[in-house]
Parts: sequence; C-alpha cells; structure tokens
Amino acid sequence: MEKQYKVGDVLTGKVTGIQPYGAFVALDEQTQGLVHISEITYGFVKDVSHFLKVGDEITVKILEIEDGSQKISLSIRALQEEPTPMKKEQRKTLQERIDEDDAAGFQPLKDKLQEWIDQSGQK
Repeated sequence: MEKQYKVGDVLTGKVTGIQPYGAFVALDEQTQGLVHISEITYGFVKDVSHFLKVGDEITVKILEIEDGSQKISLSIRALQEEPTPMKKEQRKTLQERIDEDDAAGFQPLKDKLQEWIDQSGQK
C-alpha cells in the first residue's frame, strides 16, 4: 500500500471493476478495496451495475483491513442515513391496498370456481 489507511477512514475512490458480488474501488495508484454488494446501500441490491459503473467516483468508508493480505473492505452504506422502518399503521394501510387490488384481480377466478368444481364432478 502506498498510503497508510485505517479502519474508519472516509475516502474518495474510483470504481475500477464490477462483479456480481460487489465493486472494486481504487483508493490510490496501488491500493484498491472491495465494496461488497451488501454494503452498497440499505435494502436489497440485485445487480451492482444498477448502482455503480466503472469510472464512477464514490465516497467510501473503510470497514476492515486484513493484516496478512491487506485486503480492504469498503462501504458506501455506512455513510448513508439508515431508513426509518414503516410504522405499524403504514404497513396496515399498505396491506389493505394490496388486498383490495388482489381481490379485484382474482374475481374472474372466483366466478369460474364453482363451474370448474361442477365440471370436475361430472367426469
């Protein structure tokens, strides 16, 4: 490593590679670290390339430096504000909306159900 880095440092780096499991970030000419897919943002990340591209300049925080290999684990998420969880009332309202939409969508099946039951008994 060209510079001495320590856990907790907040740095600007450049994305040099994207993999299914995360993004490699150059911290200087000779040092790079990995932002694991779970450290990109809060919530589920299916595809790293939806959030980062090679060449992007990003701010990262050093989470860990392995002594022997000098592998550096980085995080973007650690610099973000954690989202507040939905209140119970909000979840209930959302669930009620989903149930209403589903009920309308399944109505044609409900209308056909008795007909299908009757047909299956005739065989």
